[in-house]
Amino acid sequence: MEKSAYVILAIVAVSFIISIYFYQQMPERMVSHWGLHGEVDGTMDRFWGVFLWPVIIALLSLLFIAIPRIDPLRENVKQFRKYFDVFVAMLFLFMISLELIMIVWNLGIQIPMVPLISAWFAVLFFFVGRLLEHAKKNWFIGIRTPWTMSSEKVWDKTHQLAAKLFKACGIIALLGIIAPPELAFVLILVPIMASAFYATYYSYREYEKERK
Repeated sequence: MEKSAYVILAIVAVSFIISIYFYQQMPERMVSHWGLHGEVDGTMDRFWGVFLWPVIIALLSLLFIAIPRIDPLRENVKQFRKYFDVFVAMLFLFMISLELIMIVWNLGIQIPMVPLISAWFAVLFFFVGRLLEHAKKNWFIGIRTPWTMSSEKVWDKTHQLAAKLFKACGIIALLGIIAPPELAFVLILVPIMASAFYATYYSYREYEKERK
């Protein structure tokens, strides 16, 4: 098993250890959801409140360990594997931070949610951009449209553009740290949705240029 798989499994283990350690300190009904202004608007049973994120991380770890092994274009995946591994690690650390936010809040320590979430999304978008920048054609990772999958040239051009767009989305998301909550979520969601839509359209346009 690759070194990266051991790192992923170690992160999974840390997530479960955190949950087991704090389990008895949590209330029977845990705060699990907040509104835009940080007001509590959802709770769940203690077991799932504590172990939901570790279970999600564990299931995703199986997927991320399997992808490089089962992709028919696995040789291409090997060319950007280190960027994929770094992204997976950052994603899991983000999830552990959400797990810790729930635990800390239920311990009675209220922390500013929106600035923290904005900062983490900014980091994730940046690492998605780095991943896309180096991604080679494969069946699981990247901007997989009928047009990128039909042309190596279109794949490369689309991913170079998407990498720049996602990194720009990371910079925009950072503004959510100082923005009002409603605007912070707009700064996270709208740019990334627009970037995904434009990258898809761009792949179609470039394929049509190539075909003609």
